[in-house]
Amino acid sequence: MELSDLLTMDGVSEHSTLRSTFGFMAFHGGALEEMTDIVASRAAERAGASYYGIQLPDNLEWHIPSHKVTADQSPALGEFLSHVNIVITVHGFGRAGFFTSLLLGGRNRRLAAHLSTSLQHHLPAYRIVDELDDIPQNLRGLHQDNPVNSVQHAGVQLELPPRVRGSSPLWWDWEGPGLTPHTESLIDALVDCATTWPDLQD
Repeated sequence: MELSDLLTMDGVSEHSTLRSTFGFMAFHGGALEEMTDIVASRAAERAGASYYGIQLPDNLEWHIPSHKVTADQSPALGEFLSHVNIVITVHGFGRAGFFTSLLLGGRNRRLAAHLSTSLQHHLPAYRIVDELDDIPQNLRGLHQDNPVNSVQHAGVQLELPPRVRGSSPLWWDWEGPGLTPHTESLIDALVDCATTWPDLQD
């Protein structure tokens, strides 16, 4: 399936809000990689950053590989990628041995280091992995057609385990209010990263 096909499916929704040239993306959101769209959109709103996301309904879990999420298949995506010059794409993953690890892939390693500092401050109980050699190869986000690398300064592909997204058994009895504490701290870290990025006006 191509992205253009996915966007025509019942229940699939596409969202884009243009603000600053710093962008957040979550194009595997909704039921597919749960909470990624909420994390990215809330961080973008609080930081005054731009946002692009796709939400899939509960009955649809078709995963479009990131390198096939291209601007030519969606006017809204094309407009977003033309507007921002740096981006953090938010993804979800689950893998044995990485349940408390956040993985920072993508080609902008300077932004990865900056984001790592923010995450370590706000989420000290998690392992922040910003060395590419320590990230599983298929989660490094280095393909040239991946949206995280298609803007002027490229960006960071942030892979989140279920626990920090509030979707693991650890939170089975969480009743709120709001998101789980770890998820709120994650959003705080993303806002901090975006608002303190030294090249924000470039």
